[in-house]
Amino acid sequence: MDTLAVREQLLALQERIVSALEAEDGSPFLADRWVRDPGERLQGDGLSRLLEGGPLLERGGCSFSHVKGPALPPSATQHRPELAGAPFEAMGVSLVFHPRNPYAPTVHMNVRMLAATPASGEAVTWFGGGMDLTPYYGFEEDAQHFHRVNRDALAPFGDALYPRFKRWCDEYFFLKHRNEPRGIGGIFYDDFSELGFERSFAMTRAVGDAFLAAYLPIVRRRRDMPYGERERDFQAYRRGRYVEFNLVFDRGTLFGLQSGGRTEAILMSMPPVVKWRYNWQPEPGTPEARLYTDFLRPRDWASD
Repeated sequence: MDTLAVREQLLALQERIVSALEAEDGSPFLADRWVRDPGERLQGDGLSRLLEGGPLLERGGCSFSHVKGPALPPSATQHRPELAGAPFEAMGVSLVFHPRNPYAPTVHMNVRMLAATPASGEAVTWFGGGMDLTPYYGFEEDAQHFHRVNRDALAPFGDALYPRFKRWCDEYFFLKHRNEPRGIGGIFYDDFSELGFERSFAMTRAVGDAFLAAYLPIVRRRRDMPYGERERDFQAYRRGRYVEFNLVFDRGTLFGLQSGGRTEAILMSMPPVVKWRYNWQPEPGTPEARLYTDFLRPRDWASD
């Protein structure tokens, strides 16, 4: 198990993504390097990159973290009770980009590795990650492109992985209290080690490497579309669903907070402007209503 190779790959991935988005936006990302104090329960270091108020990205964060702790938090052992209380090491890159233009979708991507050492003394290592798209106004060609890039990234590792991870994503990014998905999905996987360390790492690397190809063509198509206050208002309303999911259901957010992670870095995913309304529904036949009827439901986008 070469955790140094995983760390180097994740840092290189973060740099490629941030450099590409800096070029698209024309604004620099803030770089916040951090190291945990020696006396803290959680040890480690990381690099948070953040852009706020750009012409393309109203808010965008891309963080790397590498931490070690004396005991896995409950969010990491709910499917592995035999590892409860085991010392652990975790590292990953996580990003959320919230574009300014309501026609450009929010995107989330995460790739990570977690290793735990139970009482038996033999390390257990697994990977997780994926990416998903959250549009405010739906475009079939965007959804099809995003899913096809994800499908193609996973193809070398087995034809069964994309439909399995797509279904997992549809089920995971679902707001149970609203009975609706957060967006149009993508892929999601967790606790994954079935290909062995090297192949599981290679698959996770392929997912991270596919991000720019999946997202940049979409944001380039939508970033300059004209919009008005109506579109911005609906964008802020739908962003509320993003906040609800991250604070109530997201295992990554819960892991970070429960393990004593850096709150500012964990909550970088939050959008800058959000609205809630009581019992609101869009008018039938509007573009806003079409998001619900045509996009916020599971579809086989890659084959459409």
